Amino acid sequence: MERLRSSPLHANISTALDKHLESIHVVQARRKDEIVNASSRQRHGPPRCQDERVVLALAAALQALCLATRKVRTVLWCAFQMTLPK
Repeated sequence: MERLRSSPLHANISTALDKHLESIHVVQARRKDEIVNASSRQRHGPPRCQDERVVLALAAALQALCLATRKVRTVLWCAFQMTLPK
């Protein structure tokens, strides 16, 4: 989009994209933690408190990803509108 405009876009656009990518990485890490915890629970028995913390961390990461996705969609729509010819 910057090439179409021949000028750099607002700094908030790249910031929103970076936060979205960071949120994706956090969700991936929480999901890996959940998988590791589930596989170790099958071997050693059920420590419930630990499982709930892992699932709640995943849920919080998904909520943050949802918010970041909404923001990045809005930002990309605005960037698209700025690149359209008048």
